[in-house]
Amino acid sequence: MRPSLWNIPNVLTLLRVACIPVLVLVAYSGWPHHDGLCALIFALAAVTDWLDGYLARALHQTSAFGRFLDPVADKLMVAAALIILVDGQHSVFLVIPAIVIVAREITISALREWMAEIGKRASVAVSYIGKLKTAAQMLAITLLLAEPPLRDGQGHLVLDRWGLGSYGLLYAAVILTLWSMLIYLRAAWPDLRLSDGREIDQG
Repeated sequence: MRPSLWNIPNVLTLLRVACIPVLVLVAYSGWPHHDGLCALIFALAAVTDWLDGYLARALHQTSAFGRFLDPVADKLMVAAALIILVDGQHSVFLVIPAIVIVAREITISALREWMAEIGKRASVAVSYIGKLKTAAQMLAITLLLAEPPLRDGQGHLVLDRWGLGSYGLLYAAVILTLWSMLIYLRAAWPDLRLSDGREIDQG
């Protein structure tokens, strides 16, 4: 029997995508305590990232649609949250990690697509470091959304213990981001070095 697209894991993943416009609306609503509400929305979405995978395995409801949509939902949610944070804080110390994280995701997505074309998609499967990177990103972004750093009278960031912890975790996530990218590139490097004479579509 063909698995249903509307199983519980896939519905949770779709709900994670649906959280993105809600997160944006709340972030720019100006409501009291909207920062905390943004953090709660993002944290709940992050929990579904773990829950949908667990349920897919436990209920034997894995599907091609779910395997496609799950990483896409994660990347969209992280990218949206980073854009909100960068727009709100105007700090180069946040812009640089955001660029690194987004650039890594684009690079690895392109790498996986190319490896799939040559039948070696499994060579760049999700690694333990990749999962750890995702967890660090989710936690750091949640903390930054919950309580953005303050600024002094000259507009400089003032980092208290919470801010230092949030930024420290974000930069730890960046290190894991680069580390995981190097692992994927190293796994694919033997194939990247080959030249089979085929024309390459450069878009």
